[in-house]
Amino acid sequence: MKAAVIVFPGSNRERDIGRALHQATGREPAYVWHADHDLPAGTDLAVLPGGFSYGDYLRCGAIAGRANVMDAVRAHAARGGFVLGVCNGFQILVESGLLPGVLMRNADLRFVCKMQHLRVERGDTVFTNAYTPGQTIEVCIAHGEGNYIADPDTLARLEGDGRVAFRYCDANGTVGGKANPNGSLNDIAGIYSDKFNVLGMMPHPENLIDPLAGGTDGRALFESLAVRAAA
Repeated sequence: MKAAVIVFPGSNRERDIGRALHQATGREPAYVWHADHDLPAGTDLAVLPGGFSYGDYLRCGAIAGRANVMDAVRAHAARGGFVLGVCNGFQILVESGLLPGVLMRNADLRFVCKMQHLRVERGDTVFTNAYTPGQTIEVCIAHGEGNYIADPDTLARLEGDGRVAFRYCDANGTVGGKANPNGSLNDIAGIYSDKFNVLGMMPHPENLIDPLAGGTDGRALFESLAVRAAA
C-alpha cells in the first residue's frame, strides 16, 4: 500500500497517521504539500489527517477542500483509489464533495477530547476487514465540529446502502443517548462513499496503535489496509 499523506497549514496529526501506516505496512508514506498539484506516481491511498487546516477559518475544512492538491485527490478517488480522512480530514472530505453531508458544531457547543467507544458496522471493506461487524472498539476523539448532519434522503441512502462505517456507542456497544458525544444524526462517527473507496471518520484510530498510548483498537484499521496491499 503506497500512501500519500496530505499536509495543510495547520495539520497536526500527519506524523501520527504516518507512523500508524508505517507500523502496519512497513512502508513510510509520502508527505504531500497542499499547494502541490499531483499525488506521487503509484499512490494507492491518499490520507487527509487531523488538525486545524488553514486555522479553521470560514468553516472547518472549507479552504482545504479547495486546495490545489484536492483536485488530484478527487481524481484519485474517481479512478477507484482509496482515500481516508480523519477528523479535520473528514471535514475536508465533505467540503470537497467527496462525501455527503456536513459537520457542524458539537451539540453542546464545546470542544470534546476523550476516549470514545465505537461500533464497527461492517467488516468487509478495505478499511475494516481486520474488524468484525458489530465489534466495539475504543479510540479517542478531539473535535469541536463533529456533529454529522445530512438531509433525510441522504441519511436514508447512507443507511440503506450500508455506508455508515462507525457509530458512537457505549462500552457495551449500545448506541444513543449519552454515548453520542456530539449530537451526530444516527450516532454516525464515520461514513463511506458510494463505491466504499473513501472513508471519513471523526475519531482518531492513529492514536490507539500502541499499548503505551492506552490501547491498540485503532491498529486494525491500518492492518486492514495492509491486508489490501498484500492481496
